[in-house]
Amino acid sequence: MNQSPEQITIRQPDDWHVHLRDGAMLQSVASYTARQFARAIIMPNLAPPVTDTKMAQAYQDRILAAVPDHDGFTPLMTCYLTDGADAADIEWGFASGVFTAAKLYPANATTNSAHGVTDVANIMPVLEQMEKIGMPLLIHGEVTDADVDVFDREAVFIERTLSKLVTQLPGLKVVFEHITTADAVDFVNEAGPHVGATITPQHLHINRNAMFEGGIRPHAYCLPVAKREQHRLALRKAATSGSAKYFLGTDSAPHEIHAKESACGCAGIFNAPYALESYATVFDEEGALDKLEGFASEHGPNFYGLPLNEGTVTLQRSTTIVPENIEAGGATIVPFHAGQELQWRLVR
Repeated sequence: MNQSPEQITIRQPDDWHVHLRDGAMLQSVASYTARQFARAIIMPNLAPPVTDTKMAQAYQDRILAAVPDHDGFTPLMTCYLTDGADAADIEWGFASGVFTAAKLYPANATTNSAHGVTDVANIMPVLEQMEKIGMPLLIHGEVTDADVDVFDREAVFIERTLSKLVTQLPGLKVVFEHITTADAVDFVNEAGPHVGATITPQHLHINRNAMFEGGIRPHAYCLPVAKREQHRLALRKAATSGSAKYFLGTDSAPHEIHAKESACGCAGIFNAPYALESYATVFDEEGALDKLEGFASEHGPNFYGLPLNEGTVTLQRSTTIVPENIEAGGATIVPFHAGQELQWRLVR
C-alpha cells in the first residue's frame, strides 16, 4: 500500500458479500460493484433462488452481460442451500469452478429466504461433503423463532447452532456473514482458523438508533438489524485490528424507493456506489488506514484460497457528497449516506 496524508493506493479489493438482484435491477446496479471490486461473492437469494449449478451458470452469464465495460470483473457464484440440497450437484459445481461457496439462510430470516434451511441437521450430509472438498459455507447467522427478540437473534444463533456446527465439522470453512454484535466478534476471535467473518460499512457507521432518528427511517433498516452502540464499536475494533479473520463484505442490497418506504418496507441498504469511500472513512477515523488494504484486499482471498489481485485503486482525501437518491434504469434507489459528506473519494 502507498499512503500519504491525502491519498492512499491499495491492491484492488473484492466484495465478499453482495446482492446484485436480477433483471432490470441487475442492469442498473451491477456496474457500481464492478467499478470498485475485482471479484464479488454473489448472493443467490433470487426468486426463484439459485439452487443448482445450471442456474448459477446462467445467473453468472447475466451478470457479465450487465457489466460489459468492466473487463476483468469476476462474479463468484454461490449455491442457495435448501433442506433438499443435492450434494452431488453442489460438489460438481464446486469442482467445475461454477460455485465458489454455498449459502445457508435459515428459513424466513431475510429477503427471499422462505426456501432456506429449517434445521441444519437436514443438510449435514451436504456440509460433511463440503468439509471434505474444502468448499466454504457462508452463513446468515440468525435464529427466526418468534419468541427471540430481533436484537438477540445473532447471539442466540451462535449459542444454539454455530458453536455446535464448528465443533462437529472443525475442518469446514465458515464465513459468518455481516456480523453485527460483540458476541459475534468474540466467537470469531476464539474460533479456529477455518472461521472468518465479513463486516458491512453500515454496521461500522450506524447503531440501532439510526432506524428511529426523528421517526421511522426505513433506509437504515437491514437484516441483521444494527445493534447497540457497544456492538458497533466492537465491530470497528475488529475490522481495523489487522486480524486476517475479518474482511470486506458490503451486503449491498438495493430496493426501489417505494419498496423501502412502505407499510412493510424491505430490508436492505444500497451501499455499493460509495462502498470504498465509506470503509475508508471508518478506517481513517480509527487511525487505521494502514490496515485497510488487508481488510479490503488480502484477508478475503487468503481465506478463500484465491490469488491476490494484481491491480490497484486509489482513494483521495476529498469531500464526497452522496446524492439523496440515484436514478437507475427507471428505478429510484436511496444510497447509504444519502445527503451526507464522506471524506474520501475513489479516483481510480
